[in-house]
Amino acid sequence: MLEIILTSPTFLIAILLIAFLVSSLLVLITKSLIWIITFIGVGSVLLSIIFFVFGAPFAGAFELSVGAGLISVLFIIATSLTRQPEENIE
Repeated sequence: MLEIILTSPTFLIAILLIAFLVSSLLVLITKSLIWIITFIGVGSVLLSIIFFVFGAPFAGAFELSVGAGLISVLFIIATSLTRQPEENIE
């Protein structure tokens, strides 16, 4: 019985959705910009896998290339160009 539950597509989709929700929550509670960008990229990868599982390969490929690739790279470039706040050492 357990083999049927673990091999069903519903179980895979549930695990992917839970991981996507955890990644989204980590984006909201994390303070570091680099970690936020990392969690956005992870969320985009998980969402593209969900699209592939649902049978939408074009949407999955687009989300993977634009969401995880292009947007993450642009955010990293923008973060590296911004001035970091200086810590007061007293």
